[in-house]
Amino acid sequence: MNTGKVTLVGAGPGDPELLTLKALKAIQSATLLLVDDLVGREVVAHARKDARVVYVGKRGGCKSTPQAFIEKLMVMAAREGESVVRLKGGDPFIFGRGGEEVEHLREAGIHVEIVNGITAGLAAATSLGVPLTHREHAQGVIFLTGHAQKGAQAPDWKSLAAAARDARLTLVIYMGVSSASRIQDDLLSGLPAATPVAVVQRASLADQRHAVTTLGELAATIEREGLASPSVIVVGDVVRGIAAAGADLAERRLARA
Repeated sequence: MNTGKVTLVGAGPGDPELLTLKALKAIQSATLLLVDDLVGREVVAHARKDARVVYVGKRGGCKSTPQAFIEKLMVMAAREGESVVRLKGGDPFIFGRGGEEVEHLREAGIHVEIVNGITAGLAAATSLGVPLTHREHAQGVIFLTGHAQKGAQAPDWKSLAAAARDARLTLVIYMGVSSASRIQDDLLSGLPAATPVAVVQRASLADQRHAVTTLGELAATIEREGLASPSVIVVGDVVRGIAAAGADLAERRLARA
């Protein structure tokens, strides 16, 4: 049997210039690329001309390629000697099902490598000049999903709110826009309504949109601004600097008017 290999590659948040050199080399050497929905065409353009490119989009609320089919395709192609790249938005191991795919491939006896990418939560905060940790504001950061697996228990937002308050933690919430109202209500059990929040849609891309608000106004702000998936919600005092800057700018604009 001519066994190939599979590489799970993080394509980053969208901006093709945020690809790592290792990711670029993997893409350029692949004979088959299985590409997620959120990976931009500019990234895929780095593939060699004779490579096969198969789009296996997976996005909440939309028709998706079954995970079992993707895993079967990877195993079949590797056993045929292909150099397979599973190209994912962000990082394969941050809400990218990379763990599931690695387990499946290893059980099938397929050699698998991982190439990390810049995750959307980091890129979203950085795009606003917001650090996820700061000695004066946050001693740690928690990455969370607002979209629990079907049949699984949702995060305990009330306990997380207490932990964020007591341990001075930043909360970075992926896939939380559709559940923003419930998340807001539960977080308010332990965090002040004035806690700064940023919502960033399509982080790092040319059409990025964002809003800076407070926890007490989170759901209302998302609805008013028409923010939608894919978005990241950043909750914590690290957002305070950008919130203050935005308020100062608004006051200056009002004064000029």
